[in-house]
Amino acid sequence: MRALPLTREKDGALLATVQLAETFWTRFRGLMLTPPLAAEGGLWLKPCDSVHMLFMRYPIDVVFARRAGEAGDGGVRAEVLAVKQRVLPWLGMAWCRKATIAIELAAGRAAEFGVQAGDTLRLGPLRDAEQESQGASLQGREVEA
Repeated sequence: MRALPLTREKDGALLATVQLAETFWTRFRGLMLTPPLAAEGGLWLKPCDSVHMLFMRYPIDVVFARRAGEAGDGGVRAEVLAVKQRVLPWLGMAWCRKATIAIELAAGRAAEFGVQAGDTLRLGPLRDAEQESQGASLQGREVEA
């Protein structure tokens, strides 16, 4: 799976580096039976409007969104529709009828950054001089998220 930065558009805050679950099997597997996410880790599932917590070992935050167009740097913009915090393992389930994207984050991460409905998130390449100088720039890669 590819990993890309997920930032909040209004202030550029890096929320997480998310793995892309782009195929049926990667979405099906999700985070089931995996070790807990690092604070800065996450999973971007598309298309997705609901998540279950069967076979999960830890709580997560789930941000539901819909695509809001292309970002100027080749990334993708997503409008947050709903945020579900600390969805419990085994018992939990979360959904948002209008969502096309679900972003699974470490529990508490959404609250830590104050992510809320109406925010715009950006997935993908950032034109950042520091990243480019370290050779870590993702600029030029196409993102189909």
